[in-house]
Amino acid sequence: MTAAPAAPDQPLSDTLKDVDTWWRAANYLSAGQIYLRDNPLLRRPLEKKDVKARLLGHWGTTPGLNFFYAHLNRLIRDQQRRVLFITGPGHGGPANVANAWLEGTYSEIYSHVGQDEAGLKTLFKQFSYPGGVPSHAAPETPGSIHEGGELGYSLAHAYGAVFDNPDLIAATVIGDGEAETGPLAASWHSNSFLDPAVDGAVLPILHLNGYKIANPTILSRMPEEQLVKLMEGYGYHPHLVTVEDPSATAQAHADFAAALEACLTEIDEIQAPYRSGERIAVPADAPDAAASEKARNEHAPRWPMIIFRSPKGWTGPAVVDGLQVEGTWRAHQVPLSGIHENPEHLAQLEEWLRSYRPEELFDDAGRLRPEIAALSPAGDARMSATPYANGGRLLQDLKLPAYADHAVEVERPGTKRISPMITAGEYLRDVISLNPSNFRVFGPDETASNRLQAVYEVTDKAWEQRIAEIDEHLARSGRVAEVLSEHLCEGWLEGYLLTGGHGVFNCYEPLSTLWIPCSTSTPNGSKSAGTWPGGSRLPR
Repeated sequence: MTAAPAAPDQPLSDTLKDVDTWWRAANYLSAGQIYLRDNPLLRRPLEKKDVKARLLGHWGTTPGLNFFYAHLNRLIRDQQRRVLFITGPGHGGPANVANAWLEGTYSEIYSHVGQDEAGLKTLFKQFSYPGGVPSHAAPETPGSIHEGGELGYSLAHAYGAVFDNPDLIAATVIGDGEAETGPLAASWHSNSFLDPAVDGAVLPILHLNGYKIANPTILSRMPEEQLVKLMEGYGYHPHLVTVEDPSATAQAHADFAAALEACLTEIDEIQAPYRSGERIAVPADAPDAAASEKARNEHAPRWPMIIFRSPKGWTGPAVVDGLQVEGTWRAHQVPLSGIHENPEHLAQLEEWLRSYRPEELFDDAGRLRPEIAALSPAGDARMSATPYANGGRLLQDLKLPAYADHAVEVERPGTKRISPMITAGEYLRDVISLNPSNFRVFGPDETASNRLQAVYEVTDKAWEQRIAEIDEHLARSGRVAEVLSEHLCEGWLEGYLLTGGHGVFNCYEPLSTLWIPCSTSTPNGSKSAGTWPGGSRLPR
C-alpha cells in the first residue's frame, strides 16, 4: 500500500548514496511535520493521539523539492558554489523547514527547536498548528525569500536576485501548476535582460509532477517535442530527466546529477567570455568577421534549464482506499486524511513513515547521525543560511546626492513651468552615477514617458537580444530594465531588494510606489521598510 524505497535499481556511487540518505531524511521530516504532534522517532507503535487533530499541508510537491535540495547540496560541497534555493511551489513548506533543520540553521535561529528528539517533536508539532508556523514557506523560514503566496513570481524573483550578484546561482523550482500563471509565463523572458558579465545565473527547474489540486497541468500533458520547442523558443537549453518508475530512485539520482553538472558547465561556458571582455561564442560556420559580429549581435546566450518529470507525492502512499494516490492529484495535500476515523489509515501512515528507516537517520538521543550531518555544506554556504536570503547582511547604504542641489528656485508662484518628474529624473541620474553596481530602475516601458529620461545620460537599458541601428539607449549592460509586464518589473524589484540591492519601480498605475532604499530582510527573516533620504517612512 505504500511506495517504500526499493532496492537500488543500479549501483549508486558513494556520493549519490549520501544524496539519497539526505533525501530520505528530508522526506521523513516533511511527512512528520504534516502528521505528527508526538512520537517523532516512532520509538513505539503509532497511536491516534500522536497525530494532529486537523491535518494541513501539501505533500505532493514536497519530495521533489527535497530531491533537488539534496542534489544542490552535493554541488555546493563539491564545487564551492553559491546557491540560492527558490521554491515556486511555496506550499511545499515542509521541505524548506526540513532541510533547514537538517543543516542546523533552524536550531541556530530558533533555539527552542533543538537538534534532538525534543526538538524534533517541537519541529513537527509547530507546523500548521495554532501558535506555530505556516504550512507554506514564510518570511521566517531560513533561506527563503520567495514566500509561496500568490503563485507565479518565483522566476521573476530569481532573476531579480542574481542582478549584480555575479557569483550567485538561483536554483529555481517552478511547479507545473505555477507555470500556468501569467506572471510566470512572462518571466521566461527575463533572460533577455541578464548580463553574463555582471549578473549571476538562474537555473530553472521545471518540475512536472502532472497535476494541480484537482486537474492535470498543461505542460505535463504537452507532447515532449512541443514542450522542448517552447523552452527553446524562450531561449533556454532544456535538459530532460524523467522518472519512469517511482521505485527506480538510483536511476533518478544518476540522471539528475548528470543534468545538474551539465547545466553548471554550460553556465560557466556562457559567463567566461563575457567576463574576460569577449562576447558570446559565435556559430562555427560564420563565414567572415562581419558575419561573426552580426551573430554576436543577434544571438543572446542560451541558458540551461532542467525539465524534471516525477510522480506527484513520490515515495508516499501509492494506493489509499483502493484508489491510486502517488502520481495523481490525490497526493497534492494530505494523502491519508482519515486517520482518526479509519484504523487502516493510521497503520498505513506508520508503514509510510517507517519506510524512511528513521532508526538509520537519528541516534538514540534523536540527533541526526554525524555522518549525515556532515553532508551539509558549512556556514554561509548552506542554502538555509546564505546571506543572499538575508539581504540586510549584504545591504550597503546608497550614496545619495545632496537633494538641495536639485531644488527648484521659484521666486514667485506661477512664474516657472517645472516638471517634478524631470527634476526627479535628474536626481535619479545622479543616484545611478554614485551607485553603479547596487541601484537599478525597473519599469514597463515608461521611464522616458514618465519624464525620467535624464537617467539615460549616465546609463542605458539592459538588453541581450538583437540591437538595431535605429534603437536608442539599448546596451548589453545598463541600469534600467523595461518590459511590458508590471508583474515582472515588481518581481525583479522584490528579488533585487531582498538580496541587498536598491531600486525604483516607475509605472503609470496610481497605486504603484516609488521605492528608493526599500525593504530588505533582517537577520531573523522579518522585513523592514526603507526610508526616503530625508528619513520619512516609505509607503508600502
